[in-house]
This record gives sequence, C-alpha cells and structure tokens, in this order.
Amino acid sequence: MPATTIAGFSVHVDAEGFLTVYDEWSPDLAQQLAKRIGIDLTDAHWKAIRFLRADYAARGETATLRRVTVAGGVPTKELFRLFPKKPAKKMAYIAGLPKPRGCV
Repeated sequence: MPATTIAGFSVHVDAEGFLTVYDEWSPDLAQQLAKRIGIDLTDAHWKAIRFLRADYAARGETATLRRVTVAGGVPTKELFRLFPKKPAKKMAYIAGLPKPRGCV
C-alpha cells in the first residue's frame, strides 16, 4: 500500500486514492479530501461522514448508499445533493474508508 502526502498529512492509499489505514484519518484531513473533489463540508455532510465512520468501526465494511439512507437517516436525495453524482464513493473517500462494494 503506497504512502502519499495530502495537504501535509502522510497517509496510505490504494490505487484509487482511498485511505487504507482507518486511524490515519482526521477531521482536518477530511476537509482537505473534500476540498480536492470540490465539496465544502457542512453539518449535513458531517452527519453522513460520522455515520459512515461509526458504522465501519462496528461492521468492518463501508456502508452502501442504501444503508446510509436507512440506518443513518439521511435521505437518498439529500445524499445526491451533498455528494453529487457518486455519493457513496465520495462519502467513503472523505470519510477515509475503502470504496463501498458495488461502486465502480
């Protein structure tokens, strides 16, 4: 797993740029990751990101879009508004988690 530096943070990533070490993530890093893909994080974004991180810690896999909607309580339309075009992939990237299964 290659290491890289993102805005001064040294992290391990996969070939697509997703973090591979859970504990290397921080809220400050999340801000930088979001900025890289054109997203300014709001409280609504953080609700989804916090759910993803907690769910991953409990289940050991990145939640799907449906799970974020059902268990996380964030409506699908809201997720598409917050994380345009590929919300599951963008949420996982910002949350410092592996890409969810089924994402291309």
